[in-house]
Amino acid sequence: MLTYDVKIWSIRKRDKATPYQLRWRVGIRPFSKSFKIKAQADGRRSELLTALRNREQFDTETGLPASETQALKSPSWFAHTLAYTEMKWPGASAKHRASIADALSTVTPRLVKDSRGAPAPKVLRAALYSWAFRFVLDDEGAWRRRLDVATPPEDIAAALAWIGRKSMDITNLNTPAVTRSALDALTLKLDGKPAADNTVKRKLTVFSNCLRYAVEREVLATFPLSKVDWTAPETDDEIDFRYVPGPKLARKLIDATASQGARGRHLRAFFGCLYYAANRPGEATSLREEDFTLPEEGWGKWCCLPARRASAQPGRTPASPSTRAASRSGPGRQRAPYRSRPSWSA
Repeated sequence: MLTYDVKIWSIRKRDKATPYQLRWRVGIRPFSKSFKIKAQADGRRSELLTALRNREQFDTETGLPASETQALKSPSWFAHTLAYTEMKWPGASAKHRASIADALSTVTPRLVKDSRGAPAPKVLRAALYSWAFRFVLDDEGAWRRRLDVATPPEDIAAALAWIGRKSMDITNLNTPAVTRSALDALTLKLDGKPAADNTVKRKLTVFSNCLRYAVEREVLATFPLSKVDWTAPETDDEIDFRYVPGPKLARKLIDATASQGARGRHLRAFFGCLYYAANRPGEATSLREEDFTLPEEGWGKWCCLPARRASAQPGRTPASPSTRAASRSGPGRQRAPYRSRPSWSA
């Protein structure tokens, strides 16, 4: 428990091998530490007094200021990201899982103590993106980290061992310069060129959420981004109507896909549903005949039940170990009994 009820006494000298004793009290519990040299005792006493003057709480179990207690139990940044991905993975959508892996694989190599013995950047990214920040379903349908169910290649294992040793303590992010360095990493692509504005904002969202989870876990006392004057690049989401097909051009484009063989005929129906029925891609792939109510003439109704809604197939990514993903709702969308759209019956 943390408290402001702290009293620090002056140094007393005793006839012992370590004669200079510092004593203080946190709550009702006394603490002491002995030193061989008086200057050492005075220095430690000054540190405790400074923490007290800065209105820092003390821990009743250790007798130390909260910042020192936090440093003692502070995990590395890499260890925290493993805990964060384990917490987020089950409830995240397929694309969001890929975004989490992408963002953390970008920022984690920057948050290291030094770069001595570092693996090649591509190897380190593959180790993080495809192994450390990836979960797969086991035989019982539970999510397990890929590292726990498969043996990585030697270079991947070496890269993961290196980042485990070199990753800095998460409390270093309390230093604004360290946080700024991590933010700057989000603005670059793998080749060092500037990343797209939307990519930076997407990665920043993940990084920010990961830091907030650190505050929730009480491994960080404050939110580090609040100390840094850094702004993500602005994005322009305005639609350029020069590139939006009108009804005639859209009909020609959709009809043209039918000439591409059997796959083209399938895609003609798919894109037709997106354009004319305002289906989401996952809804269009899971349509069934029983979803439609079509009268003899005029407009009918299409209803998509939530059990089959947005059954996306993102392919082999960290979001999905197989080629077919489980049914899921889109990110940030509330579940509803069904979604309906008007359908025309000729």
